[in-house]
Amino acid sequence: MGEITNFRGEATPSEAGTYADETVAALMIRVGERVRKARERKGIPRRVLSDMSGVSPRYLAQLEAGDGNISIGLLQRVAIALDHRIEWLISEEDPWTSEALRIMDLYRVASADVRKRVMQMLNPEPDEAMRAHRVCLIGLRGAGKSTLGAMAGKALGIPFVELNREIEEQAGMPVNEVLALYGQEGYRKLEAQAIGRVVATHESMILAVAGGIVAEPDTYKMLLSRFHTVWVKAAPREHMMRVLAQGDTRPMSGNPEAMEQLKSILVSREPLYERALAQLDTSGKSIETSLAELIELIRERKFLA
Repeated sequence: MGEITNFRGEATPSEAGTYADETVAALMIRVGERVRKARERKGIPRRVLSDMSGVSPRYLAQLEAGDGNISIGLLQRVAIALDHRIEWLISEEDPWTSEALRIMDLYRVASADVRKRVMQMLNPEPDEAMRAHRVCLIGLRGAGKSTLGAMAGKALGIPFVELNREIEEQAGMPVNEVLALYGQEGYRKLEAQAIGRVVATHESMILAVAGGIVAEPDTYKMLLSRFHTVWVKAAPREHMMRVLAQGDTRPMSGNPEAMEQLKSILVSREPLYERALAQLDTSGKSIETSLAELIELIRERKFLA
């Protein structure tokens, strides 16, 4: 029996529906494979990706198996956590063989000098003019951003601002209440708005931001273009010990794998933190030593010149 068509020779509704179902199934398999491959390339355990994206481990397992009928909103969260554009996960073109992804990988492992030359070629507008005399400290909690930022600002005679305090003033409530009321997406919007406001009101300053800001591509791009960024880093154990010394026992409370999760998060974010213009390692150093090194770095790189 021949193919059933309508009087125009088009496929019948049942056949069109079957084709649509097959297309959707193929899409889900493709998305699942790419999420799994992206996660494995970055060495991120599924439970850590779950924490970073807010998507449950069970849902992620279904997604990677091609069985998860994930919403666009949740897929966007996964893409952000993996530092990928969402279109890379759904396009018919294989992103792993694309020239753009290869260039991105080469850029990530390139030296600071090579990155600077590439950006000068791609973006002729003087970076120094856009960044003015603004310095931003990035990195995981416990690295010493707030302590060193406040001390350096005082020593150099320029304002110091913590972005979370700016967000709290804007929202009229503590950050934890912002997250509870508006969720991660709402917090990220306030975060981007706060950076825009800080840039508009300060030509010279030191800013300290939350460690997860690097996972928001557009916001991080704005940060990199408008500030001289310094990655303040430390060994994972020092990160944890400093947080505990501040009186916050939540990271270890009922979580025997807290240290391993911290290490995994640090490893997954390293390629993002390494996009900063400079690095300051505070491991095993006193506050005074780290402060002197930060001030010397700022002066040597002429961030305030």
